[in-house]
Amino acid sequence: MSLRSLRKRVPTALVLLILVFLVIQFSPHLGFFLFLQIIILASLFEFYNLFRLKKLFPQKALGVLLALIISTSFYFESFSFELALFLCLFLSGLYYVITFNRLEKLVTFPASVSLTLFGPLYLSFTLNFFYPLREERGPFYIYFLFAVIFLGDTGAYFFGKLWGRKKMVPMASPRKTWEGSFGGILFAVLGALLAQQTFLKSIPLWKALLSGILVHAVAQLSDPLESLFKRAVGVKDSSKVLPGHGGVLDRMDSLILGTPFFYYLIKFFWS
Repeated sequence: MSLRSLRKRVPTALVLLILVFLVIQFSPHLGFFLFLQIIILASLFEFYNLFRLKKLFPQKALGVLLALIISTSFYFESFSFELALFLCLFLSGLYYVITFNRLEKLVTFPASVSLTLFGPLYLSFTLNFFYPLREERGPFYIYFLFAVIFLGDTGAYFFGKLWGRKKMVPMASPRKTWEGSFGGILFAVLGALLAQQTFLKSIPLWKALLSGILVHAVAQLSDPLESLFKRAVGVKDSSKVLPGHGGVLDRMDSLILGTPFFYYLIKFFWS
C-alpha cells in the first residue's frame, strides 16, 4: 500500500470509526435503526449501479421499497419476516406485470427481476442483523464482531502481501491467498482475545477464540462473494464515495454474511 493511499485511507477510517462508535454506543433504538438503513440503502444503490455497466437495470425504487419492507420486519416484532418476504414477492410481481408491457422490455425481465429481488435479500436481510444484535446483546458484542472482522482483514492483507503464493479464489479475488487466509484467521483470534479480555470477560475464553475462527472463516466467504459482482462488471470498487476505501458496499463486504452468522452463533452456541 503506497504512502499516498495511506494518507487517504487513515483520515477516512478515523472519521468512520468515531461516527460508528458514537452511533452504536449512544444512539437511541430508532436512531441506530435509521443509521443502519442509511448504510443498507447506500450499499444497495452501489450494488444496483454496478450493473449499469453491463446494461442491466434493476428497478431501484422498487428495490428500496423491498429493502425497507424487510427492515421493518426487524424493527416491529408483530411484522414477521415471512410477511415481509410475501409482500416483496407480491409487490415485485405486481410491478413487473404492470410495467414490463412491451416486447423490448421482456428481454431484460429475467435479469432485472433477479437483481432487483436479490439486492434487498443480500443486503437488507443480512445487515439488519446488527439491530437485534445490539438490542438483545448490547454494543460490546458488535465491537467483538468488528475486532474479529477488521483485525482479521488486516492480518489477511499483510500475510498475503508478505508471503502470499497460493491463490485462494482467483476468479473472485485474484489477490487473496491461502497464506493470507491463515493470517486472517490468526489475527481474528487475536481480535477475539483482545475483545474478550477487554469487555466480554463473562464469555469463556475458548468460546470467544473459537468464535473468532468461525466468524472470520465466514467473512472470508462474504468478501469474495461481493467481489464476484465487481469482477463480473469489471470494476475494482463499488464506488468512490469513501476516499481511499472505495464504496460503502466495499466496507461492508465481510459483514454481509459475517453479521447474521455471528448473531446465530451467539444465540445457539454462547447462550
